[in-house]
Amino acid sequence: MSIEVQFVSKSYETQLALNEISFSAKKGEIIGFLGPNGAGKSTMMKILTGYISPTKGTVSVSGIDVLKNPIAAKAKIGYLPEQNPLYQEMYVREYLQFQASIFKVSKETITSVIKDVGLIPEMHKKISQLSKGYQQRVGLAAALIHNPDVLILDEPTTGLDPNQLQEIRTLLKKLGKEKTILFSTHIMQEVEAVCDRVIIIKKGELLIDASMEELKEGNEQSIEVTFDYKIEEQFIQRLPNIRSYKNNFDNTWYITFNSSEDMRGVIFDFAQENGLKILELNSKNQSLEALFAELTA
Repeated sequence: MSIEVQFVSKSYETQLALNEISFSAKKGEIIGFLGPNGAGKSTMMKILTGYISPTKGTVSVSGIDVLKNPIAAKAKIGYLPEQNPLYQEMYVREYLQFQASIFKVSKETITSVIKDVGLIPEMHKKISQLSKGYQQRVGLAAALIHNPDVLILDEPTTGLDPNQLQEIRTLLKKLGKEKTILFSTHIMQEVEAVCDRVIIIKKGELLIDASMEELKEGNEQSIEVTFDYKIEEQFIQRLPNIRSYKNNFDNTWYITFNSSEDMRGVIFDFAQENGLKILELNSKNQSLEALFAELTA
């Protein structure tokens, strides 16, 4: 396993920040690490990177115990903290050369990383001259400079515009084929677009550790449909896999199904067979954002 966390707890005097958290991650997984503010996400990430020690429990990265052999473990990790620490007076390329010198990385690698994160137009500027989005890219480049096995990213898309978001999303997907990526974010759409798996914690407790497929399968499939004229309840009952239904207003029905099949096509066929026209058809499936709100409220 690239990451192995076993029964990790962390206390600050009387406050319990993490309570016996356990999870693992293998190479090629992109994991969304979610939770409300104060849930313990940043604490867990700092423990994984060896920045702080747990009160109890064990943590290993690429088979290396982070507590017993922190220097070797850190060489396997690329970390972008929430508060991106940059030397504002340095030039972009200068800063990355400084970071690369720590790991004895070649100049060719620096150029490749600058290209990967989209910093070529800005690489001769001072970091203080960059927008927040581009400063995030510099932090991400620094995390990637030594080609780590594991990437730990705390709010990596903060301050990015929609185009930059798409570029970083594409980069994370590319990197996720070869690395293990654990990233925290409050943007649920990013998790749905990029992640293979989701871990949700609240008040230091693990609530969910599941693949995106499992989460989607667990959601009810609900559809709101408006026909061209009002139909009777017995017609709706002919639809397969119905869990519940409600006539919202005249010709509009809200129908919930128990099925992994996309039931919009079934409703369309039903309308055709019964001489009906569909005026409006909307999927009302529960999103990850709704699930997150439900679990962490």
